[in-house]
Amino acid sequence: FQELVAAIAQAALKVDNLDALKTADLGGMTVQEAITEKIAKIGENMTLRRMARVEGASVAAYVHNAVAGNMGKIGVLVALDGPDNGIGKQIAMHIAATAPQSLSEADLDPAVIEREKAVLTEQARESGKPEAVIEKMIEGRMKKFFEEVTLLNQKFVINPDITVGQAAKEAGVNVVGFARLAVGEGIEKKDEDFAAEVAKMAG
Repeated sequence: FQELVAAIAQAALKVDNLDALKTADLGGMTVQEAITEKIAKIGENMTLRRMARVEGASVAAYVHNAVAGNMGKIGVLVALDGPDNGIGKQIAMHIAATAPQSLSEADLDPAVIEREKAVLTEQARESGKPEAVIEKMIEGRMKKFFEEVTLLNQKFVINPDITVGQAAKEAGVNVVGFARLAVGEGIEKKDEDFAAEVAKMAG
C-alpha cells in the first residue's frame, strides 16, 4: 500500500488536478486502475479524493505523525518566494498545528467573512450598546477572527510574539501559498447512537 501511495505522489508532481492524476500513467495502468487493483488485493476500500499543488521559488514539506517516509496523518506544503533557510519547515509545522483557512484576509472566502461578520454583529447588538460602540466591537472582533484563521496573521507557534508573516519577513522570504491535507478530512461520518446501532444489528 505504501509503495502505491509513493508512486501516486510521484505521479501527482506531473499533473495539475485530481482528474488528471486519476488518469495518469502508473506503469502501464492509470492511477485509478492501480487503486482498484490494490482494493481487490487487500480488501480495503480506498478513494483518491484530494490532491494539492503549490508553486514558489522553494517549497517546504512537513508530515506530522509520520508512519513511514513522508507518510502520516497530516501533510503540509509551503511555497516561498525565495530560498528556504529553514523557515519553510517551521511554518509547515505551524500550519499542521493550527490549520489556517487561508493565506491572508484577501484569500479568505467572502462567504466565510460575511457569515462571521453576521454572527459577530448579532452578538454585539445583543449587548444593547450604542451603534457606534457596536461598530467598534465588530471591527475588533473581525480583526481577532482574521488573526485566528489567516496564516500570515496568526501568532507564530515557535515565537508567539510575532506573526507568521513577520517570521517569514525576518527570514527574508514571503509565504506565497500553502496546502494542508489531513487523513479523513472532509469525510462526513454518520453520527449514530451506539446503543441504537447495536439494537439495529440485533434486529
